[in-house]
Amino acid sequence: MVIFATNLLLERRRILLLGRNFNQNPRVIPSILFNGERKFQLIQKQYDHHNAFYTRSNSLYQQQQKLLQACSRARYLDRVSTKVLHALSITMDWSCFDYQDPPILTSINNNLITAYASQGELSMSMKVFDIMPERNVVSYNSIISAYSRHNHEERSEETCGGAWQNFTQMRGLGMKPTQFTFGSLLTSSSSLNLIQGLQLHSLILKTGLLYSDAFSGTALLGLFGRLGRIDEASNLFQEMPKRNLVTWNSIISIFGRHGFVEESVVLFRELLRTEEGCHPSESSCVGVLSGFGLGRSGQRLQHLISIGEQIHGLVKKTGLESYSVIANSLLNMYANVSLGAYSTEILFKEMTVRDVVSWNIIIGAFARSDKPWKAIDHFLTMSQSGFSANQTTFANVIDACTSLQKLKYGAIIHAKTILNGLNSDVFVGSALVDFYAKCDKVEEAHVVFSKLDQRSVVSWNSLISGYSTKGSHFSTCLLQQMLHLGYRPNEFSFSPALKSSLVEEAQQLHCLIVKMGYHKNEYVFSSLIASYAMHGLISDALSFATSLDSPLSPSSSNVIGGIYNRIGLYQETQKLLFQVGERDIISWNILIEACGRNGNYLEVFELFKNMQMAHNLPDNYTLMSLLSISGKLCNLALGSSLHGLIVKMDFLCCDVFVCNVLLDMYAKCGSLESSVKIFSEMTDRRNLISWTSLVSALGLHGYAFEALERFRELESTGLKLDRVSFIAVLSACRHGGLVEEGMKLFTSMKVNYGIEPDMDHYVCVVDLLSRFGHLREAERLINNMPFPPTALIWRTFLEGCKRCNKRDEEQAVG
Repeated sequence: MVIFATNLLLERRRILLLGRNFNQNPRVIPSILFNGERKFQLIQKQYDHHNAFYTRSNSLYQQQQKLLQACSRARYLDRVSTKVLHALSITMDWSCFDYQDPPILTSINNNLITAYASQGELSMSMKVFDIMPERNVVSYNSIISAYSRHNHEERSEETCGGAWQNFTQMRGLGMKPTQFTFGSLLTSSSSLNLIQGLQLHSLILKTGLLYSDAFSGTALLGLFGRLGRIDEASNLFQEMPKRNLVTWNSIISIFGRHGFVEESVVLFRELLRTEEGCHPSESSCVGVLSGFGLGRSGQRLQHLISIGEQIHGLVKKTGLESYSVIANSLLNMYANVSLGAYSTEILFKEMTVRDVVSWNIIIGAFARSDKPWKAIDHFLTMSQSGFSANQTTFANVIDACTSLQKLKYGAIIHAKTILNGLNSDVFVGSALVDFYAKCDKVEEAHVVFSKLDQRSVVSWNSLISGYSTKGSHFSTCLLQQMLHLGYRPNEFSFSPALKSSLVEEAQQLHCLIVKMGYHKNEYVFSSLIASYAMHGLISDALSFATSLDSPLSPSSSNVIGGIYNRIGLYQETQKLLFQVGERDIISWNILIEACGRNGNYLEVFELFKNMQMAHNLPDNYTLMSLLSISGKLCNLALGSSLHGLIVKMDFLCCDVFVCNVLLDMYAKCGSLESSVKIFSEMTDRRNLISWTSLVSALGLHGYAFEALERFRELESTGLKLDRVSFIAVLSACRHGGLVEEGMKLFTSMKVNYGIEPDMDHYVCVVDLLSRFGHLREAERLINNMPFPPTALIWRTFLEGCKRCNKRDEEQAVG
């Protein structure tokens, strides 16, 4: 309708201009104006078909008036119609319309402001507003709405205060704001602070709009929510006499997003019982589900899970589950409340309609779980189902590759991000930097980092952490670059830099941390203590830790307990950590380690029992400590019960370190068969420690030839042998009397592998030679060692002499 009106209006104007005898050509109208009487007739016929009212007017000016009024009242103008109407507003003679109230030119300009804003041209809206001869309340509402729309879409600093400035000007001219003024102004939340929000609250109360309708109050509610002012939002909601469904959805969502799930659920229940004619919609369900799983644990989490399941039942009952946004919210709830990715997968399979968000949630759930390989499986299924991956998809699947430490898979995903043009995206790029850094490919991580279009603190932290893990001081240089480029470090920036810093750098970082106020952060405080201890400044670390007036946090206590363990003050560790109220798994592990090293083995298992009663599940470090103590005690029954717990917790499927300690425990407890079985089940997860433990176990039980055979297999795997591997195989040769094979291996250490034999290797070989009668060779070996012989090696030699009954040799040595 508007297109026909503007086109017909243009033709009427052109005929009028041609009928006048101008000495000069009239101002040129843009090229979009139609030419020719014939084209005018065609347009008029088209317009007649839509609305015959305008063609029945006898006066040309009456037709112009009605057409312009149609344009001024139009709710939508396309780009062409907007340009045409703008041109007419500049070139036409508006004196014949002066009797209109409001003037029709003002109405048209108001419409132009709105039209340009909807088309993303804020600058044109501003130009129209600036040249308006007359403005009314609608004019100011339109320009405030234009600023708010642009601020919401672009987050531009230049237009940040434009809406508020025009609002202030409007009030200065004595114009009374309406609910549309407040609604438009309050939606530009990034340009409003709390003080301005409270001023608007007072003004809305003063004008009575809070009591006349729910529009202004709901908009103000949204502002308080976005500013994180939960108390102000709650008080405002209680003040509002009139509420609509949007009001209820807004307050429910505010409480949910900020983690106040119980309060959000209470409001949701009130909405179900309200007499205001409101019934829960999809937005209501999404709002109440948004806060589940935000840092909850223990019994409270179980309570929230029960509430979430009740909401799920209500959603099913009301039939809202068919909405994809609600189904995705339910999926996200199950993924976040620690029910496990398995429960999320069940709901995912039940979904009739899935979108990219659904796939992202299930991939992210498995990427964070103990089965990250299923995230990759779902990613492949998603691709085969015809869905296109976005930034979130790639970031989640890269996180899964990071958890798996699968460089090959991650490289393939990296290639896919390049094909999709997302490798330089800040979220995908940060995930790639973290992936390569944690896979010990920090150079590749740096290459990815350098190609990012935009860097975030997360990407900086990932690269700093990567260099820190390798022990490189370049992590400190990166932190300096980060500061120089205007990025503000957080607690995760300082901690890795402290781990790899030099003493002087650590002291400089300490000053910077205090200057930026991070010294009160538990994570940074603990890292500072650990850094001083790492550099051997134990007294400085302990004095710094006890310098604060406030009691130590659990994390700081853990660090100090670790320092005490390192220097052998196990009783101090126990004294310190027994004072900690709520111990975490790290506290329990440090306590168990202290008791174990101090020889209090019975107390270790008493601590383990108390840890379980405190609802702390053991991790791999706990299990490794307990298995090691079981091996020292040679208690097969105790070790077997721990093995059962490990199987129940599914640690055998993913943790190679637990498997290695389990293998060693069975060997020390006399169950070689169990050790071999554990090793055979490890398949492609074996590392050098696995092979070394098996060789040691076979040698310990007298199977020297089998141990030697396994060592040959180890050599063929391509793993880089170390000194411990040779100690294991030399010990096996010693137990089996394989003198010739042992000497060949001893010689090959330096010749073939470049490993210099140390005292442990010499003790094994001297014991091997002397035990089986090669006393001269043993004595010659001792005398030719590159370092002075110790009492241990002479004692080993003398023990060999006793076995051979060589009294004369004993006297000669004596």
